[in-house]
Amino acid sequence: MRAINLNWLFGLMVAVAGTAPARAGDFPLFSWDRVPVYAHVGKASDDFTPEQLDFLAKHFNFITIEKDQASHKHGSTEKGFAVAAREIKKRNPNAKVLFYWNASLDTSSNRGRYEAMETFPQGGFLTDPLGQIIKRRGAVPNYDLTREDVRHWWSDVAAKAVTEYGADGIFADAMDQREEKGLTPEKIKALTAARVALLEETRRKIGPHKLIIYNGLMKGDAQQLLQFADGAMIESFCHPSYGDSKEVLVEYFEATRAAAQAGKIVILKGWPGFTFRWKEMMARPYAELAQLARERITFPLACFLIAAERNCYFCYSWGYREFHGTFEWYPEFDKPLGPPKGPAQRSGWIFRREFEHASVFVDLEHKVARIDWKP
Repeated sequence: MRAINLNWLFGLMVAVAGTAPARAGDFPLFSWDRVPVYAHVGKASDDFTPEQLDFLAKHFNFITIEKDQASHKHGSTEKGFAVAAREIKKRNPNAKVLFYWNASLDTSSNRGRYEAMETFPQGGFLTDPLGQIIKRRGAVPNYDLTREDVRHWWSDVAAKAVTEYGADGIFADAMDQREEKGLTPEKIKALTAARVALLEETRRKIGPHKLIIYNGLMKGDAQQLLQFADGAMIESFCHPSYGDSKEVLVEYFEATRAAAQAGKIVILKGWPGFTFRWKEMMARPYAELAQLARERITFPLACFLIAAERNCYFCYSWGYREFHGTFEWYPEFDKPLGPPKGPAQRSGWIFRREFEHASVFVDLEHKVARIDWKP
């Protein structure tokens, strides 16, 4: 359990207050009319169906697409993304579609075939002092971002995504990745600086009017990263394994407000009390998982509403593939919301907040919540 780091929050507010986010016209269209939602989804079998594309275009203005099928007909993850982005934009010209590009891990080793890996610098994976490649969970190799040629390669691919693949920006995953076992303190420090350098270089290449969103707002170096990014995700928001304690949630509330009030986008990834990594849960019928998600949405959604400011988005599913709930829709998302009447009011671990068409109550200590929707 973490204590609230007030120094970290103060540093975040000071650091991002003077940064220049993308113009409002480059951000997704934001509205308080309904719960502002974001989709993050990959396809595990060929292309999205026309029905899935219709769903995404109808319900979301802000989407990250992961194309991860090695053998799909387009031949590479990049080409598959380009098709999906183009089809979504045909259906919804207002949609902002981000290209998923992992900033730390070679995900082509366990997902789709990135043609970019054909030009990956030789010897560019992170190694321990004995020369062994460091792999996440023993399977996925890590990029050595301390190498300038690796950073050049990664940022070149990001630039190509916005100039050739039709992306409105980049979702840089795993900026908070910490594969520190076997690394010296000096190497760990160099990697932290390298991540900041990576975003700075990417910003120069993609220009000021394309989005950079990274995963890991709660990183200690968020102050530096947000100088070059338009926003960040908190992936463990109400996560059943490590993101739902009352202390952590308060820290998430404060960090969300600090970043959003400084003009940044914040995505809060909520969970229905289970995740795609729980094998026993994933063995249950999909319909049962979807029903559980419907029954459990109130607490993470209410927590989102306690924290949310302009340009904050709620993402709700139990994973990142089409069979993890992204293509479910919830009655709460269709209810009128309206703008907040002010910040949340706190009494101990209880939070309350009023919106034009909703009253929100959250008790973090007992993990109960209520949203009273008004006519």
